[in-house]
Amino acid sequence: MSGKSKASRHVNGDGFDPKSALNPDHALVPAVQRVNEQRVAQGFWPKFRKVAAKIPFAGDALSVWYCARDPETPRAAKGLMMAALAYFVLPTDAIPDILGVIGFTDDAAVFAALMAVVGKNLKPKHRAAAKGFLDKMGG
Repeated sequence: MSGKSKASRHVNGDGFDPKSALNPDHALVPAVQRVNEQRVAQGFWPKFRKVAAKIPFAGDALSVWYCARDPETPRAAKGLMMAALAYFVLPTDAIPDILGVIGFTDDAAVFAALMAVVGKNLKPKHRAAAKGFLDKMGG
């Protein structure tokens, strides 16, 4: 291990390796990712159906959901996508969603940042699935 002990590579010996955390092939902390996945599994569809017509980024949110569930999507990208989706699902966030369209500006900002970082992982099939679902909802 090039002369360094395993503990010396970690911050405070807590198991966090900053070099590993920056590696796009690694997922977020597994426990955090599991919590995010549970929040999304329980809350995404009820919230999405309730607010889809009110939010301009509905297509992006749904595309991200499809991409995060795709086995071909890299783990690190899935972790970030689940984090953004979990933020969307949270009833309390920076700007409360009960404020109508204004309440979703923070969620839109989170999705915009997400798209800048991992948007290349969204494939045409994810966007087509989202569009198809939204078309069915509208008609």
